Amino acid sequence: MKIERVSEHIWSLRIWVLIPIHVWIVREEDGLTLVDAGLSGMAGGIVGLVDRLQAGPLRRIVLTHGHSDHVGALAKILRDRPVPVYAHRAEMPYMEGELPYPRRKKAVRFVAKGVAQPLPEDAEGRLAPIGSLTPYWTPGHSPGHVVYYHERDGVLLAGDLFNSRKGRLRRPMFTPDMEQAVKSAAIVGELQPNRLEVCHGGPVLNPAAQLNGYRQAAVLSGK
Repeated sequence: MKIERVSEHIWSLRIWVLIPIHVWIVREEDGLTLVDAGLSGMAGGIVGLVDRLQAGPLRRIVLTHGHSDHVGALAKILRDRPVPVYAHRAEMPYMEGELPYPRRKKAVRFVAKGVAQPLPEDAEGRLAPIGSLTPYWTPGHSPGHVVYYHERDGVLLAGDLFNSRKGRLRRPMFTPDMEQAVKSAAIVGELQPNRLEVCHGGPVLNPAAQLNGYRQAAVLSGK
């Protein structure tokens, strides 16, 4: 597993299984937040990095979505570090196996019922900040896909909203509603992050500058 310091408050952990798979640890005032839980085999490395950072205990786990490569180590981590887990309320019936994910024939339970709770929302239904991260609902790759923005560091943790290659934005793989995913990409233009991180690829610097080209390429490839 490779560890990289992304910014002042954020570290990524990466493993290769045909493609790269990233999770992120964010340093908070009260400890650490884990964003996504990768594959089962990443559990030891994640817990080990939490201890090595000596920045306080793991306080919470937040999920971009509930696919197996984003929650695989969750059960093992929680046995060692029992902390709250959060996901978008729209994602929960899919990852808990009540409904099949769009364009999949069968419902599969990736996260046991009751393990996760909905991300907090304000009175108007907007996702509320959690730790130092602000979540934004970005459906398309999955019904409750969420990205997390660290405003102080200017880093957007984008999960599977995009893939990337050689610093360029690419369409996400295995996305049932690509049209919606491309619409959700507008969040990059709104936030103007300095750096964007994806699960399956390397970092993208100044991603808003690529947004128009990304949209045009996505439209052409969808025809």
